[in-house]
Amino acid sequence: MKRVLTVGVFDLYHFGHLKVLEMARKQGDYLITAVHDDVLMSKGYPFFYSLEQRMEIVSSCRWVDEVVPYMSVDTIVKEINFDVFAHGPDQNHVLFQRAISWCRANGKDVICLPRTEGISSTQIRKLAAIG
Repeated sequence: MKRVLTVGVFDLYHFGHLKVLEMARKQGDYLITAVHDDVLMSKGYPFFYSLEQRMEIVSSCRWVDEVVPYMSVDTIVKEINFDVFAHGPDQNHVLFQRAISWCRANGKDVICLPRTEGISSTQIRKLAAIG
């Protein structure tokens, strides 16, 4: 069984999140989705949903087999048993670079999944501010 790991904040869950989870699941037989623990996360605005709520939302997706919390992507890749690390193109900061390097050095496949055009959490926040 090929186990896939993907990570994210999943605060304003939308169609793009659904599609990335679907694409990640297609990379293997079992999808583990790690949801960022907002205690240490700072995006410059408050999260709409708590960690527990975001984990429940993500776990309701039919593509997801397991949901776990995480605080740092370069740490979670060392703690979870998986074969493929699937991430988005915007997930490229230094901690992701460390995680990807660790994956490659430890025989894990790394796949960059494409974005779903026309939708993003940032876009939703901007539209909500207008309304």
